[in-house]
Amino acid sequence: MTSLSSSRLGLILALNLLSSATWAGSVTAASAAELRAACDSVDAATVLQPAAMAAPEARAFALSPALLQWPGQSLAPGERVALLASARGGVQVKVRAAAQGVEQRVELAPSEAPLVPELAQRFKYLESFGPGLRLALSAADQARLPQLLRGELLLVKEDAAGQVLAVTGLQTPGALDALYADAAEAAGELGAVVVKQGRQTEFKLWAPTAQQVHLCRYAGPESPAQDVEALTFDPRSGLWQQRLPANLSGSYYRYLVEVWVPGLGRVRNRVTDPYSLSLSADSARSMVVDWADPRLQPPGWQDRRAHRQASARVRQSTDMVIYELHVRDFSIGDASVPPAQRGKYLAFTQAGSQGMRHLRALAQAGLTDVHLLPVFDLASVPEQDCLTPQVPEAAAPDSPAQQAAVMKVAGQDCFNWGYDPWHYSAPEGSYASDARHGERRIREFRQMVQALHRAGLRVGMDVVYNHTAASGQGRHSVLDRIVPGYYQRLDAKGQVERSTCCDNTATEQRMMAKLMIDSVAMWAREYRIDSFRFDLMAHQPRAVMEALQQRVNAAAGQPVQLIGEGWNFGEVANGARFVQASQLSLNGSGIGTFSDRARDAARGGSAGDNGLEVLKNQGWLNGLGFAPKRHAGTPAAATQLMASADLLRVGLAGSLRDFELDTWRGPRLRADQIAYGDQPAGYVSEPGEVVNYVDNHDNQTLFDINVLKLPQDTPRAERARVQLLGAALTAFSQGVAYFHAGIDVLRSKSLDRNSYDSGDWFNRLDWSYQRNFFGTGLPPAADNQAMYPWLAPLLADPGIAPGPAEIAWMRDGFRDLLKIRASSRLLRLSSAAEIRQRLRFLNTGPAQNPLVLAAEIDGQGLKDAGFARLAYFLNTSPEAQVLQLPELAGRRYALHPVHLAPGAADPRPKREFAFEAATGQLKVPGRTALALVER
Repeated sequence: MTSLSSSRLGLILALNLLSSATWAGSVTAASAAELRAACDSVDAATVLQPAAMAAPEARAFALSPALLQWPGQSLAPGERVALLASARGGVQVKVRAAAQGVEQRVELAPSEAPLVPELAQRFKYLESFGPGLRLALSAADQARLPQLLRGELLLVKEDAAGQVLAVTGLQTPGALDALYADAAEAAGELGAVVVKQGRQTEFKLWAPTAQQVHLCRYAGPESPAQDVEALTFDPRSGLWQQRLPANLSGSYYRYLVEVWVPGLGRVRNRVTDPYSLSLSADSARSMVVDWADPRLQPPGWQDRRAHRQASARVRQSTDMVIYELHVRDFSIGDASVPPAQRGKYLAFTQAGSQGMRHLRALAQAGLTDVHLLPVFDLASVPEQDCLTPQVPEAAAPDSPAQQAAVMKVAGQDCFNWGYDPWHYSAPEGSYASDARHGERRIREFRQMVQALHRAGLRVGMDVVYNHTAASGQGRHSVLDRIVPGYYQRLDAKGQVERSTCCDNTATEQRMMAKLMIDSVAMWAREYRIDSFRFDLMAHQPRAVMEALQQRVNAAAGQPVQLIGEGWNFGEVANGARFVQASQLSLNGSGIGTFSDRARDAARGGSAGDNGLEVLKNQGWLNGLGFAPKRHAGTPAAATQLMASADLLRVGLAGSLRDFELDTWRGPRLRADQIAYGDQPAGYVSEPGEVVNYVDNHDNQTLFDINVLKLPQDTPRAERARVQLLGAALTAFSQGVAYFHAGIDVLRSKSLDRNSYDSGDWFNRLDWSYQRNFFGTGLPPAADNQAMYPWLAPLLADPGIAPGPAEIAWMRDGFRDLLKIRASSRLLRLSSAAEIRQRLRFLNTGPAQNPLVLAAEIDGQGLKDAGFARLAYFLNTSPEAQVLQLPELAGRRYALHPVHLAPGAADPRPKREFAFEAATGQLKVPGRTALALVER
């Protein structure tokens, strides 16, 4: 962090106190009646003093209170640079004219001094904006800067006569961090906090650029304001605070923040608390929460035995077997759940429902975690009066009518994945039985967690701190309406970056990092969340994620596993702004990232494929080089198949950088020397740093991608075998195992490639195991229409959709895979050293049969190995394959006990597998995954 010397900080604070009083005198105070009216107004913002001019682009940067940088500018003889300020917002600037309406002026001096290392690192990205001016403030002007930051502030270059040559706004996070972050970080919990053994309630809002802040208090979620309290500004921390002599738990509040908004003016924004712990319906008001309040604690909440028992199943990250599930998908179609609880948190409390019986069966087989898609407060679903589309159920399987009905009300219906954060630390209200009363969502969320723990399952959350649903003055904007320009990541012109799809946040800013860390720690402490999945995690700094890991472990009193998307793209790519929490930058951190290497090798192509590419780019699972489709098949398919097989071996070895493999080209290489496009195939230091998967909520489901890539005449039973083989790749891989909910029941989204807003219709799950919903209409046109000519014939084909027999077979086969993984630590090795020592691949090198992946793992001397050795074989060919493996001669291998059990789902291993111990010859049945063990 960038710190100021104690003497300089003291001077700044003293002058800040003095100038705050001066500033307050320059701003007209509102009457009590006016403030109370603002608390209840239908308008969330009031312009108190309009800006005299539109906001220029913000091309200059406050690196610290002492230094500014203006890329693209230089000074000719006689030219000068100055900051122009106004509390009232009256500055008017036109090029080739003198500035008007200036209340304060700060002359700046060019500086050639090198930056201190912290600033040089933080602002290294400015080099890409081109050379420019670095400008220094005098010590006296540095002391004035906190006051100036609370009003209109422009940077101008003038000629000797005072005529403006160039003007820019100022990006201020660097200065705000240096001025306030040390004290604000030390201030503890922000938001509304019940203190003094429940006798007082303290409100703290970080708003260092605000001119005034008031607290609106309400007795209930819809009642008029009962009080308006002025908050007091702390010039050391930038916090506005007030302590009231009562426990206000269950009451509601909002803030009135008077702040300068560039281009708009001095605005009174009525906002909810960014640290909201609960809310009224549609996030209209924040609720005060005392975690000791009995109204928030379901019966038995203080009994932690079920949580401890579920937690004990995961001693290390590689023990995790995760099922990724959407709260609404889980129960909206489950007729065994009471209608009022379908799609809600409380559905998980129905222990006898089909869905909960399904989850318990998975837990008994070896599943350890349920990861919930976003359950924080989100902006994309109405919490009251959401609409249900009237879908024509009798429409043809390839009709566009179903999607037309769904999309007609998509913006007002009850479904969305939820990657639209509004309040990070409050539960989503649409999943509660009554969104109006904030205590309901807390208590019912806890009941859901409690029910999953009692089922033997840990609970994980999908969290989205890399963006917000909105910024600026938007209806769903919170952070930017409190401290404009601070919490969002900005480009060279001061515009909000949107590489994540939405308005990016800047967790490199210290108070945004604090918000994220405080929020995650709260979820772990107060809701007993066991692990977290971070959406687009590489848009966050590694250092912040490591600090978060330490904090959340301390909050939970036990290790809390962190995994996330480490995709390297956007304005932060390749470490442009900081060392990212990305695939290639997290080695040694213990934080896991999803691996696209084995995923793409198995499925074929990549997540970005479009049009014919989707059909042509087959993978190891679905026909590459051995079962070409009409659209697929190239002369290079045979070598592509071998390359894909090697990528899958890297994945099976935990994607370790230094694992060595005899490759299809001939040389024995480290996995980080094997190419995956322009990146290394092996990229992690330890197996707990990789998350293995073949499908998740993004892109087509595994069943659907195989429909697109397998020959169309592939029988239903064979499609199920391909699905099970894909799941086996994950189950047999070292690292964290991650499965999309429904992979075990052949889940289809009717070929939808992006079902984030496709309604319940395209996201359904059937826990009665009767259908998988393939052929329920063409998927929504927005993301799929270009593919309709190819999708329609597939959807219309009555031979593709599985029946109850295939679904039940896949369900039971998947549970058998989980039992095999759970039976031995050999499939869950905890360290790279163990994997290098114990795992070896068979059938490798130029002479390999790429249709079969084979490996042996030595269990001798390893606690909990269960077996002296374990070997596995995965055959993707429809035909049996014979391997000559003399290195296995003399082994006393037998089929894994799961295969030999009377209820084993797949009869092929027991019926068709053959092993000649004398020679090491094996016959592996077609499209079969199996394990052998030696006692």
